[in-house]
Amino acid sequence: MKLAAITGSIGCGKTTLAKIASDLGYAVFDVDAWVRRIYRNKVFLQQLENLFKGSVKNGAADKKYLRSIVFNDKEKLEDLENLIYPKLHLMMKNAIRKNAKRNNICFLDIALLFEKGWDKYCDFIILADVDYEIQKQRVMIRDNISEDGFEMINNAQMNNEKKKNLVDAVVDTNKPINVLKVEMINIIRCLEMM
Repeated sequence: MKLAAITGSIGCGKTTLAKIASDLGYAVFDVDAWVRRIYRNKVFLQQLENLFKGSVKNGAADKKYLRSIVFNDKEKLEDLENLIYPKLHLMMKNAIRKNAKRNNICFLDIALLFEKGWDKYCDFIILADVDYEIQKQRVMIRDNISEDGFEMINNAQMNNEKKKNLVDAVVDTNKPINVLKVEMINIIRCLEMM
């Protein structure tokens, strides 16, 4: 089995590319979905509250409050990631083990691929990319956040320009979906021949 990562900074279109791969019949491991599942776990919520007092309200994480803490303090962001990423790593290993015999190619949909060193598990890396202004507008509209809110999140991730030197393929996602599908099909054909 080959593991191909689809990565990119927030709002760059990695989820769109991952959906295309899924629609084409490939297994896609959505790390954001895994994070959402972790945030619903009661044990995790207790750990979160112990680490960041006031971050859990009415049995759920107050993500707005949490963002205000961790995106203004690199050490606190690291503390949060150290709480989440070992769980994600285990989920990834289980997903790969479960799918290894059934699929010749599986995709990992993950924003922080390089930041967390998960690129070492991948046979091929696809970068979803888009013009910075389009990226910013997408995120501000989608997440209903201010420009400052976008900058705070975006600055916590590795710049897409740096990522371009580390990947096997770059897909500009500011195109119609049918064009993106053709590009993904061509990339997958290359992967199958590897």
